Amino acid sequence: MIQIREATFNDITAISKLGSTTFLDTYLPNTPKEAVESFVETAFATDTLRSEFDNTNIHYFLIFSDETLAGYAKIVCNVSTNMVEETQLTKLDRFYVLKEFHGQKLGAQLFNYIINFSREKQQNGIWLYVLIENKRALRFYKKNNFKIVGEYDFKISETRYNPNYVMYLSF
Repeated sequence: MIQIREATFNDITAISKLGSTTFLDTYLPNTPKEAVESFVETAFATDTLRSEFDNTNIHYFLIFSDETLAGYAKIVCNVSTNMVEETQLTKLDRFYVLKEFHGQKLGAQLFNYIINFSREKQQNGIWLYVLIENKRALRFYKKNNFKIVGEYDFKISETRYNPNYVMYLSF
């Protein structure tokens, strides 16, 4: 059975662990280990996550398969980008499903959930950064009607930036 719910403050440890695992899986093949580990130590630190739960525009969603945490998404409402003229946009900041759950359509279910949530929040579209080398993610977003609208150098560490596409889906 698949369940999706909005995360609470009590989920911070699980988000930290899952976020670290999925980020390392995604970025280690294309990025020096020390740069990825530096990013993970900051971005997925429990103190960082705690502060995000204080921001009413940030929402985390967890997806479970048979009561096992399989993935999560982080969105930020009302965040514009200079690549899109539209306002009142949702930024899909993180979207990860653990490798062992790939191919089970969990990503599609979680994606539809956050799209519906964003629409309910009166958002006009959703945008994201995606690593150019992440072919699996690019196929997923293109299949879900996202368009590449630009490029962005994503800062991993003080000395490392990875090339990303900026993708956008209008509602």
